Amino acid sequence: MDEQLNDAPCGFLNLSKDGTVLSINQTLIHLLGYKNTDQLVGQHINSILTASARVFLQLYFMPLIMVEHTVEEMYLSLAPRSGEEVPVLINASLNRNNGNTVIVCVIIPMRRRSEYENQLIIARKLAEDASNEKSKANAQLETALKKLEAKQEELLKVNKQNQKYKIETQEELKLAKKIQETSLTAPIYNENLQIDSYYRASSELSGDTYGFYQINKHQYGVILLDVMGHGISASLITMSLQSLFQKLVSKGSAPDFVMKELDNHLHHLFQSNEEAWHYCTAIYLLIDTNKQTIEYTNAGHPPAIYQDSNGIQQEFGAMTPPIGSLEGIHFKSETITYKPGSKLLLYTDGVSEPLGLTRLSSLLKENKSLALNRFKEKIIYSLETEGDNRFKNDDQCFILIGLE
Repeated sequence: MDEQLNDAPCGFLNLSKDGTVLSINQTLIHLLGYKNTDQLVGQHINSILTASARVFLQLYFMPLIMVEHTVEEMYLSLAPRSGEEVPVLINASLNRNNGNTVIVCVIIPMRRRSEYENQLIIARKLAEDASNEKSKANAQLETALKKLEAKQEELLKVNKQNQKYKIETQEELKLAKKIQETSLTAPIYNENLQIDSYYRASSELSGDTYGFYQINKHQYGVILLDVMGHGISASLITMSLQSLFQKLVSKGSAPDFVMKELDNHLHHLFQSNEEAWHYCTAIYLLIDTNKQTIEYTNAGHPPAIYQDSNGIQQEFGAMTPPIGSLEGIHFKSETITYKPGSKLLLYTDGVSEPLGLTRLSSLLKENKSLALNRFKEKIIYSLETEGDNRFKNDDQCFILIGLE
């Protein structure tokens, strides 16, 4: 990074289109409590954001920068190593040069300004309430004591009801989890290709879902989705999407058409209830073993990693924002030709965030000749023993494809 930018009084950050940190200046490194740039370069930007900021980044920042190519004065919160949340303003622009897409970000800390504003608000509030505080406190205390006595009796009854409800709910969730897992497709192993998968919900129910289907003698459809959030609401949406994509894939529909139909379904689902609105990242592959082609489209999903028979890798990156996020998205697909011996790895962010994209790529290279089921065990072992524990509570799902 340029020397003047390196020590500028604000943070500078360059990101790839999937959110990986490409470069970062010393000012931002110091603010986050790190010693050098090597500790963050190559990591996803989520590693320096608070939980709410990560959701905001995926929901608003990334779709907006991809569509408008610029973001002005967006408010986010950083998560330094000290654990103290740092509010910042971020300005960003999307630059494309020689086929490379770089998101250039300027980050301005807002901690001092927020502190001064909060102090002024508190001081004014104290001055306004001081004259009435004593009399109000006495009246409120007397009222609170009476209410407390009544609530104590109520609470005893409610606790008994809650205990019964909790037991019944846990049983229902266990049954729902079994139904959700039963609906997932079984591995495919034949002379043309091999497909295997791994799925682990962070709680009783998951927002991840997938399916792979043999459409005819030579064609196969593979789809992986990650609905925003976890638990019951996300799982209900995955089941709704699952019944739709199963019909679309079984008909051999083109990837861009499949994504458009899923996008329309989500917009229709929440058109009268914005509070219940969810978006979903998705990637769909249509594989033809006779033509030896892969046609795919990626809607805001982590990039699939393709490795040819010589070990050369490329990514199937996002082409559009997530489905259900913006109205009028134009979906498109791309097609590549493969040779026997190639492999594909599809995954959700619950897999990439703990390990990082570079680790997934290296695992694929290191185990190029390993059988698909053995390679699956290697990835699961890495998820259990490596990576950042902060990201291990997410739903985890990946799909492995071996092209014969």
